[in-house]
Amino acid sequence: MPDALELLKTRRSVKPREMSGPGPSPAELDTILTIGARVPDHGKLAPWRFIVFEGEARLRAGEVIAAVFAGKNPQASAADIEVEKRRFAEAPLVIGLVSFTKPHPKVPAYEQELSAGASAMNILTAATALGYGACWLSGWFMFDRDVLDGLGLKPEEKLAGLIHIGKPTRPSEDRPRPALADIVTRF
Repeated sequence: MPDALELLKTRRSVKPREMSGPGPSPAELDTILTIGARVPDHGKLAPWRFIVFEGEARLRAGEVIAAVFAGKNPQASAADIEVEKRRFAEAPLVIGLVSFTKPHPKVPAYEQELSAGASAMNILTAATALGYGACWLSGWFMFDRDVLDGLGLKPEEKLAGLIHIGKPTRPSEDRPRPALADIVTRF
């Protein structure tokens, strides 16, 4: 396992098209999800849950997305529909991070949504620590109620992100990061 600080300093996203299998083993996936659930959570509300898409489930999810897309875009070409079908197909594992808020007198919805974001970051970091590439993505379909219903989300739930995980097929290039002088002020 890499040094924790070095891992945090060097973690970067790997594009799903630059991933291959195998994905995490069942034990590794349990570790990733356990770490994903170990985040700040004011009020112990657990305002998130996970949907695991692996194997054929990734293709079934793509069929849901493509069907909704085709229904709302009757002029779409077969190639456009195929792109939608393959949304979950590149990485061997996709974790849907479902976010929902619960009424609470001391914990505003905003804090609950931030907890879901912390969960996503923990999942990315855990996958990286285990030697996988990971990428937190979104897309139009995450905000489409028909797609969310088709993926089994409840009316009060939304997707906070889709985390693609697989073995990197090549070294990932770092991107420019902000200089601390540009983002840090002192009060």
